[in-house]
Amino acid sequence: MIIGERLRAVREEKNLSQGDIENRSGLLRCYISRVENGHTVPAVQTLEKLTRALEIPLYQLLYEEGDSVPGPVPTGRNRKEEWGTFRKDARLLNKLRVFLGRMTEYDRQMLMSLAKNLAKRKRKTPK
Repeated sequence: MIIGERLRAVREEKNLSQGDIENRSGLLRCYISRVENGHTVPAVQTLEKLTRALEIPLYQLLYEEGDSVPGPVPTGRNRKEEWGTFRKDARLLNKLRVFLGRMTEYDRQMLMSLAKNLAKRKRKTPK
């Protein structure tokens, strides 16, 4: 399997141009073209940017249809404690990753600071 071909197929399936991916990922359109045409092999961090721009999980690029996809590794923790493992949480987390990719580093740091402060506060659950 060639990753560039999969990237192009997913991008075209979602009716996105290379320019759209450039805007969403911050990668140059000419670089995206080089990856799709097999002229360069992207690093894992770059693949993560591309999959966030395409709004798909990374494994979807790495496995062909019909391949068996390995399941999650058990952690031994209670499933209720593992936020982000359920479909609804995963969709929300994926949206958040896309928005974070569009922000500046300063804005991401501000948002992280806000999240830390909110997590520290003890709040009553709404009724």
